[in-house]
Amino acid sequence: MTRPSTRILQAAAALVAVTFFLLPIAYLLSVSFKRKDDVLSGSFLPNDPTLANWPGAFEATSLATFIFNSVVVSILAGLVTIAITLPAAYAMIRLGIGRKLLPQATLASYIAPPIVGLIPFFFLLKMVGLINTHAGLILIYGFLNIPVAFWLLTPFLRRVPVEIEEAAALDGAGKLRTLVSVVAPMIAPGIAATTIIVVILSFNEFLLASGLTLSDAMRTLTVGISLFQGDRLVNFGQMAAASLAGILPIYLIALLMQKHLVEGLAHGGVK
Repeated sequence: MTRPSTRILQAAAALVAVTFFLLPIAYLLSVSFKRKDDVLSGSFLPNDPTLANWPGAFEATSLATFIFNSVVVSILAGLVTIAITLPAAYAMIRLGIGRKLLPQATLASYIAPPIVGLIPFFFLLKMVGLINTHAGLILIYGFLNIPVAFWLLTPFLRRVPVEIEEAAALDGAGKLRTLVSVVAPMIAPGIAATTIIVVILSFNEFLLASGLTLSDAMRTLTVGISLFQGDRLVNFGQMAAASLAGILPIYLIALLMQKHLVEGLAHGGVK
Protein backbone atom coordinates (compact mmCIF):
# COMPACT_ATOMS: atom_id res chain seq x y z
CA MET A 1 0.00 0.00 0.00
CA THR A 2 1.35 3.41 -0.94
CA ARG A 3 2.15 5.71 1.97
CA PRO A 4 0.59 9.22 2.08
CA SER A 5 4.05 10.83 2.04
CA THR A 6 4.94 8.91 -1.10
CA ARG A 7 1.74 10.05 -2.80
CA ILE A 8 2.50 13.67 -1.88
CA LEU A 9 6.00 13.40 -3.34
CA GLN A 10 4.63 11.82 -6.52
CA ALA A 11 1.99 14.56 -6.85
CA ALA A 12 4.64 17.25 -6.27
CA ALA A 13 6.94 15.73 -8.89
CA ALA A 14 4.06 15.50 -11.36
CA LEU A 15 3.14 19.13 -10.68
CA VAL A 16 6.72 20.29 -11.29
CA ALA A 17 6.89 18.32 -14.54
CA VAL A 18 3.54 19.65 -15.80
CA THR A 19 4.53 23.22 -14.89
CA PHE A 20 7.87 22.84 -16.67
CA PHE A 21 6.19 21.80 -19.92
CA LEU A 22 3.19 24.15 -19.77
CA LEU A 23 4.98 27.31 -18.64
CA PRO A 24 6.49 28.14 -22.09
CA ILE A 25 3.08 27.63 -23.73
CA ALA A 26 1.43 29.83 -21.09
CA TYR A 27 4.02 32.59 -21.63
CA LEU A 28 3.60 32.33 -25.41
CA LEU A 29 -0.17 32.71 -24.96
CA SER A 30 0.39 35.75 -22.75
CA VAL A 31 2.73 37.38 -25.31
CA SER A 32 0.14 36.86 -28.06
CA PHE A 33 -2.16 39.27 -26.20
CA LYS A 34 0.50 41.91 -25.51
CA ARG A 35 1.10 45.16 -27.38
CA LYS A 36 4.57 45.88 -28.83
CA ASP A 37 5.77 48.09 -25.96
CA ASP A 38 4.21 45.74 -23.39
CA VAL A 39 6.34 42.81 -24.60
CA LEU A 40 9.53 44.68 -23.69
CA SER A 41 8.33 45.28 -20.13
CA GLY A 42 9.16 41.69 -19.21
CA SER A 43 5.97 41.09 -17.26
CA PHE A 44 4.37 37.66 -17.48
CA LEU A 45 0.78 38.86 -17.92
CA PRO A 46 -0.22 41.58 -20.43
CA ASN A 47 -0.82 44.98 -18.82
CA ASP A 48 -3.15 46.15 -21.62
CA PRO A 49 -4.44 43.00 -23.41
CA THR A 50 -5.23 43.18 -27.12
CA LEU A 51 -6.57 40.71 -29.69
CA ALA A 52 -4.96 42.54 -32.60
CA ASN A 53 -2.01 40.15 -32.83
CA TRP A 54 -4.18 37.19 -33.87
CA PRO A 55 -5.76 38.60 -37.05
CA GLY A 56 -2.53 40.53 -37.62
CA ALA A 57 -0.52 37.30 -37.75
CA PHE A 58 -2.71 35.96 -40.57
CA GLU A 59 -2.67 39.28 -42.44
CA ALA A 60 1.09 39.88 -42.18
CA THR A 61 2.05 36.57 -43.84
CA SER A 62 0.42 33.61 -45.59
CA LEU A 63 0.06 31.84 -42.24
CA ALA A 64 -2.90 29.65 -43.26
CA THR A 65 -0.91 28.45 -46.30
CA PHE A 66 2.13 27.71 -44.12
CA ILE A 67 0.04 25.64 -41.70
CA PHE A 68 -1.65 23.75 -44.57
CA ASN A 69 1.74 23.03 -46.17
CA SER A 70 3.17 21.73 -42.89
CA VAL A 71 0.22 19.43 -42.23
CA VAL A 72 0.15 18.00 -45.76
CA VAL A 73 3.92 17.57 -46.07
CA SER A 74 4.41 16.02 -42.62
CA ILE A 75 1.52 13.52 -42.93
CA LEU A 76 2.46 12.37 -46.45
CA ALA A 77 6.15 12.21 -45.49
CA GLY A 78 5.21 10.03 -42.51
CA LEU A 79 3.32 7.64 -44.80
CA VAL A 80 6.31 7.49 -47.17
CA THR A 81 8.60 6.70 -44.24
CA ILE A 82 6.40 3.84 -43.02
CA ALA A 83 5.88 2.47 -46.55
CA ILE A 84 9.66 2.17 -47.01
CA THR A 85 10.72 1.22 -43.50
CA LEU A 86 8.19 -1.49 -42.63
CA PRO A 87 9.07 -3.90 -45.49
CA ALA A 88 12.79 -3.08 -45.10
CA ALA A 89 12.79 -3.87 -41.37
CA TYR A 90 10.71 -7.01 -41.96
CA ALA A 91 13.12 -8.22 -44.66
CA MET A 92 16.08 -7.68 -42.33
CA ILE A 93 14.51 -9.57 -39.42
CA ARG A 94 12.82 -12.48 -41.23
CA LEU A 95 14.94 -12.83 -44.38
CA GLY A 96 18.27 -11.74 -42.90
CA ILE A 97 18.85 -9.12 -45.61
CA GLY A 98 21.42 -6.61 -44.35
CA ARG A 99 21.14 -7.92 -40.80
CA LYS A 100 24.76 -7.08 -39.96
CA LEU A 101 25.04 -3.69 -41.65
CA LEU A 102 21.55 -2.16 -41.84
CA PRO A 103 21.10 -1.20 -38.14
CA GLN A 104 24.49 0.49 -37.95
CA ALA A 105 24.09 2.14 -41.36
CA THR A 106 20.72 3.66 -40.52
CA LEU A 107 21.98 4.93 -37.17
CA ALA A 108 25.14 6.40 -38.71
CA SER A 109 23.15 8.24 -41.38
CA TYR A 110 21.00 9.90 -38.70
CA ILE A 111 23.97 11.09 -36.63
CA ALA A 112 25.15 13.51 -39.32
CA PRO A 113 23.83 17.08 -38.83
CA PRO A 114 21.06 18.04 -41.31
CA ILE A 115 23.11 20.98 -42.63
CA VAL A 116 25.45 18.44 -44.26
CA GLY A 117 22.67 17.26 -46.56
CA LEU A 118 21.21 20.66 -47.44
CA ILE A 119 23.36 21.44 -50.51
CA PRO A 120 23.25 17.88 -51.97
CA PHE A 121 19.47 17.72 -51.45
CA PHE A 122 19.07 21.13 -53.10
CA PHE A 123 20.91 20.14 -56.27
CA LEU A 124 19.35 16.66 -56.40
CA LEU A 125 15.83 18.12 -56.21
CA LYS A 126 16.78 20.78 -58.76
CA MET A 127 18.02 18.09 -61.17
CA VAL A 128 14.72 16.19 -61.03
CA GLY A 129 12.59 19.35 -61.06
CA LEU A 130 11.29 19.00 -57.50
CA ILE A 131 12.91 22.01 -55.88
CA ASN A 132 10.36 24.32 -54.22
CA THR A 133 7.62 21.67 -54.40
CA HIS A 134 5.63 19.71 -51.85
CA ALA A 135 6.69 16.46 -53.51
CA GLY A 136 10.37 17.28 -53.06
CA LEU A 137 9.99 18.09 -49.38
CA ILE A 138 7.83 15.00 -48.80
CA LEU A 139 10.49 12.76 -50.36
CA ILE A 140 13.31 14.36 -48.34
CA TYR A 141 11.45 14.07 -45.03
CA GLY A 142 10.21 10.59 -45.95
CA PHE A 143 13.77 9.33 -46.42
CA LEU A 144 15.28 11.44 -43.63
CA ASN A 145 13.13 9.85 -40.91
CA ILE A 146 13.70 6.25 -42.01
CA PRO A 147 16.38 5.66 -39.31
CA VAL A 148 13.97 6.77 -36.56
CA ALA A 149 11.16 4.60 -37.90
CA PHE A 150 13.54 1.67 -38.37
CA TRP A 151 14.68 1.68 -34.75
CA LEU A 152 11.12 2.13 -33.47
CA LEU A 153 9.53 -0.59 -35.61
CA THR A 154 12.22 -3.25 -35.21
CA PRO A 155 11.27 -4.26 -31.61
CA PHE A 156 7.62 -4.71 -32.64
CA LEU A 157 8.54 -6.94 -35.58
CA ARG A 158 10.85 -9.07 -33.45
CA ARG A 159 7.99 -9.82 -31.04
CA VAL A 160 5.72 -11.32 -33.74
CA PRO A 161 5.79 -15.15 -33.28
CA VAL A 162 7.37 -16.90 -36.25
CA GLU A 163 4.79 -19.71 -35.91
CA ILE A 164 2.00 -17.35 -37.01
CA GLU A 165 3.90 -16.43 -40.17
CA GLU A 166 4.63 -20.12 -40.83
CA ALA A 167 0.90 -20.88 -40.54
CA ALA A 168 0.18 -18.11 -43.05
CA ALA A 169 2.78 -19.61 -45.39
CA LEU A 170 1.08 -23.03 -45.14
CA ASP A 171 -2.15 -21.33 -46.23
CA GLY A 172 -0.37 -20.11 -49.34
CA ALA A 173 0.44 -16.53 -48.30
CA GLY A 174 3.64 -15.06 -49.68
CA LYS A 175 6.00 -12.82 -47.73
CA LEU A 176 4.37 -9.59 -48.89
CA ARG A 177 0.86 -10.81 -48.16
CA THR A 178 1.99 -12.11 -44.77
CA LEU A 179 3.48 -8.72 -43.95
CA VAL A 180 0.39 -6.77 -45.06
CA SER A 181 -2.38 -9.10 -43.86
CA VAL A 182 -0.85 -10.78 -40.79
CA VAL A 183 2.14 -8.91 -39.37
CA ALA A 184 1.03 -5.29 -39.93
CA PRO A 185 -2.33 -5.68 -38.10
CA MET A 186 -0.52 -7.33 -35.17
CA ILE A 187 1.88 -4.41 -34.76
CA ALA A 188 -0.67 -1.71 -35.60
CA PRO A 189 -0.06 0.19 -32.30
CA GLY A 190 3.65 0.31 -33.08
CA ILE A 191 3.03 1.51 -36.63
CA ALA A 192 0.65 4.20 -35.34
CA ALA A 193 3.12 5.38 -32.69
CA THR A 194 6.00 5.45 -35.18
CA THR A 195 3.91 7.34 -37.74
CA ILE A 196 2.94 9.98 -35.17
CA ILE A 197 6.56 10.49 -34.13
CA VAL A 198 7.92 10.87 -37.67
CA VAL A 199 5.02 13.20 -38.57
CA ILE A 200 5.90 15.41 -35.60
CA LEU A 201 9.59 15.39 -36.59
CA SER A 202 8.68 16.48 -40.13
CA PHE A 203 6.25 19.12 -38.88
CA ASN A 204 8.91 20.71 -36.65
CA GLU A 205 11.79 20.63 -39.15
CA PHE A 206 13.13 24.05 -40.15
CA LEU A 207 16.59 23.94 -41.71
CA LEU A 208 15.86 21.87 -44.83
CA ALA A 209 12.46 23.50 -45.34
CA SER A 210 14.10 26.94 -45.35
CA GLY A 211 16.65 25.86 -47.97
CA LEU A 212 14.43 23.76 -50.24
CA THR A 213 11.37 26.05 -50.46
CA LEU A 214 11.63 29.39 -52.21
CA SER A 215 8.12 30.85 -52.23
CA ASP A 216 5.33 31.46 -49.71
CA ALA A 217 3.12 28.99 -51.58
CA MET A 218 5.48 26.15 -50.63
CA ARG A 219 6.96 27.28 -47.31
CA THR A 220 6.08 25.38 -44.13
CA LEU A 221 5.06 26.81 -40.77
CA THR A 222 8.52 26.83 -39.18
CA VAL A 223 9.90 28.86 -42.08
CA GLY A 224 6.84 31.11 -42.11
CA ILE A 225 7.22 31.97 -38.42
CA SER A 226 10.82 33.02 -39.05
CA LEU A 227 9.50 35.63 -41.53
CA PHE A 228 8.16 37.64 -38.60
CA GLN A 229 11.80 38.44 -37.84
CA GLY A 230 12.31 41.84 -39.47
CA ASP A 231 15.58 43.68 -40.12
CA ARG A 232 15.21 45.98 -37.11
CA LEU A 233 11.98 45.09 -35.33
CA VAL A 234 10.51 41.76 -34.28
CA ASN A 235 6.75 41.63 -33.79
CA PHE A 236 6.77 39.23 -30.86
CA GLY A 237 3.02 39.41 -30.36
CA GLN A 238 2.19 38.31 -33.91
CA MET A 239 4.98 35.73 -33.82
CA ALA A 240 3.53 34.24 -30.62
CA ALA A 241 0.03 34.16 -32.12
CA ALA A 242 1.37 32.52 -35.29
CA SER A 243 3.29 29.94 -33.23
CA LEU A 244 0.21 29.00 -31.19
CA ALA A 245 -1.99 28.79 -34.30
CA GLY A 246 0.65 26.70 -36.01
CA ILE A 247 1.20 24.15 -33.27
CA LEU A 248 -2.54 23.64 -32.79
CA PRO A 249 -2.90 21.05 -35.61
CA ILE A 250 0.01 18.91 -34.42
CA TYR A 251 -1.22 19.15 -30.81
CA LEU A 252 -4.67 17.99 -31.88
CA ILE A 253 -3.17 15.08 -33.82
CA ALA A 254 -1.04 14.09 -30.83
CA LEU A 255 -4.01 14.48 -28.48
CA LEU A 256 -6.38 12.42 -30.63
CA MET A 257 -3.74 9.74 -31.17
CA GLN A 258 -2.41 9.83 -27.61
CA LYS A 259 -3.93 6.46 -26.75
CA HIS A 260 -2.26 4.76 -29.74
CA LEU A 261 1.02 6.60 -29.10
CA VAL A 262 1.27 5.54 -25.45
CA GLU A 263 0.02 2.03 -26.19
CA GLY A 264 2.49 1.60 -29.02
CA LEU A 265 5.50 2.89 -27.14
CA ALA A 266 4.56 0.84 -24.05
CA HIS A 267 4.26 -2.37 -26.09
CA GLY A 268 7.53 -1.60 -27.84
CA GLY A 269 9.32 -1.37 -24.53
CA VAL A 270 8.08 -4.76 -23.31
CA LYS A 271 10.47 -7.63 -24.05
